[in-house]
Order: sequence, then C-alpha cells, then structure tokens
Amino acid sequence: MSNKQNHLTLRPFKDGDEASLVANANNIKIFNNVKDTFPHPYTFDDALWWINANKLSENLGMCFAIDINGEVVGAIGIIIGSDIQRLTSEIGYWLGENYWGKGIATEALKQMTDYVFQNFPDLVRIWAGVFEHNKSSMNVLEKAGYKFEGIRKKGAVKNGMVIDKYIYVKFRE
Repeated sequence: MSNKQNHLTLRPFKDGDEASLVANANNIKIFNNVKDTFPHPYTFDDALWWINANKLSENLGMCFAIDINGEVVGAIGIIIGSDIQRLTSEIGYWLGENYWGKGIATEALKQMTDYVFQNFPDLVRIWAGVFEHNKSSMNVLEKAGYKFEGIRKKGAVKNGMVIDKYIYVKFRE
C-alpha cells in the first residue's frame, strides 16, 4: 500500500527497521498519547521484540510500518474484537514527531481502513479511542472519514491521571 505524493508506504516490519523505529518511537510526546504497553524509553531491544512479534503468523496483516522513503516513521494496526465484539476492530497508530502536520497520519489511516475492510470481510466497524488532550489525533480521524461517536468519561488512566477517552468510528459502507 503506497502513496506517491508523500512517498508513504504501509508495509510489514522487517529486520533492519530497528534504528529508524527507535529514532521515531523514543519520544515522550508519543508515549503520552498511546497505551501503556508502548515502552518509554523505546530501546533497540523494544524495536527488535516488536519486529519479531509482528512476524508471527497470528499477527500477519494486523500491524504495518508507516514507511517514508525506506524509513519507519510510525506504525498503524488493528486489534480484532472477540466474543460479542468479534465484528469490530480497534485501530491505533503513532507517527514520529518530525512527520506531524504533513497529512501522513491521515493518509496512513485511510489506507489502513481500506485494507482492513478489504481483507477482513466480516468486520463491520472500526473504532479508535483518543485521549481527551490529543486534538491532533481527533483531527486525523475526522479527515480520514471517521465520525465522533461519544466520550467514555474517565475511560482511561495515563501517567497516573484519569482522563476521558473520545471514541471515533468508521462503518463498512
């Protein structure tokens, strides 16, 4: 999946991505806007673990590197729901700070959304949760065609603070 305008490609992670992954992921501003499972500081060992985890067969096609000119500048992926939520998927992404404000996250989100609906035909809903202070990510979701669904009041804990989580959704057309 690629876009020539931004030289943006969504692709599987591969050996050799470690340095660019660390260079872009090791940022407190990113950590402050993602789940706590995302490490900080983000080390070479973290990158190596992530790349290897995404090579496992059960993870193939679930998460991609956001690649600009051969450099991993971010990631985007899904977690498919289970049980009564098995027809839904949560989507999440992050982008290195040097690439913010250039439309890259929006384009990656559009490409990934199309990929998910094409490759997971049973899914009817993709949703994203955004911390209340992350207005930029809310804008990315809206520009990618996601609709604001509601607020999960006190729906998350980040850095020891209880915060609201804004929910955005895109339905299969």
